[in-house]
Amino acid sequence: MPQNCYHPSVEGAQHGGKSLADFLAYAKKAGAEGAQPSNYMLQGGKLFKSAKEIQGAFEKGKMKLDGISAHCPFWVHTTAWTGSPTVRPFLPAEIAKKSPEQIEKWAEDYLLALLDLCAELGVKIVPMFWGVAFGWEVATGYPWGFWKGGDYDLLKEGAERFRKKTARLRQRANSLGLFLAHEIHPGTAAMCADDFNQIVDACDGDKCLAVNADPSHCWEGEDWETRFRKVADRVYACHVKNFVIRKNVPVRKMAPDWPDRAMQFVDIGTGDLNMTRYAEMLIHIGYPQRYCKVMKTKTAPLIVEAESAFRDLDATSANGIGFVRDNLCFPIAAGSFEEGMGA
Repeated sequence: MPQNCYHPSVEGAQHGGKSLADFLAYAKKAGAEGAQPSNYMLQGGKLFKSAKEIQGAFEKGKMKLDGISAHCPFWVHTTAWTGSPTVRPFLPAEIAKKSPEQIEKWAEDYLLALLDLCAELGVKIVPMFWGVAFGWEVATGYPWGFWKGGDYDLLKEGAERFRKKTARLRQRANSLGLFLAHEIHPGTAAMCADDFNQIVDACDGDKCLAVNADPSHCWEGEDWETRFRKVADRVYACHVKNFVIRKNVPVRKMAPDWPDRAMQFVDIGTGDLNMTRYAEMLIHIGYPQRYCKVMKTKTAPLIVEAESAFRDLDATSANGIGFVRDNLCFPIAAGSFEEGMGA
């Protein structure tokens, strides 16, 4: 019988108001088979709940543990050096008041403990994104760059900064057999495929540097197929999310409120992207095969992420889970369709 290579799953970061148990119950009711809780949902005790307690919650909820979303603390870790106040919403109040150096050290220690927990749970693939290691000037991507002068080179300095600041985290990940799956994303250390390959080169091809594919961030000239084929052999994780660009609204307009922005995340079925083609491409570049081999599973998750300026977040995720279940978890071909032709 033909077999599926995917199962529907959901990320927990946007559902942070729920406890782990409540999130899993919600995800199950919405039709997901697995879930990717955020690091915050696992906090408890001195820092984190025990692996036994977390595993127990998933067993009770009859859900697969598909990964742990660690985007926020990783972004804080590699952005703190800039002194930006934007790291504060992701920190305990007493830590947010500290110096950039102290915040970075706290984030590194927090992440080392989180990586240890991931290994204990058998989670070998950690979806995340690195922060603004190259500085805010370069993160704008604007051609009025002046990124290099007689006494400075922001790209060269950024590559070295990334290599040094991430060294301990990469070493721990490698020692535990983990893959740190960067979501190529505006305002991070790698905003396109070429950026990501640049940080890999800066770290001498470190094998733990992986990619979390998300096509909804491909809205400034690099389409999703170009992006993920350029980094194909490093795609170990994925999100399923869609978007539209509002006509005649500047993408870089300084609009603090989501409804006013040009780029809008939308429900999977009505955005600008064909998500069936995306799911097929992920098979072609080896994502489900890679995930299943590393995580020792029979299927790989297609992870819905609830982001919408207009629709309730629970409704957004439920709608996305249903779309993935009904449209993207299809039986895969076991051979060429030509084999069934002829006499």
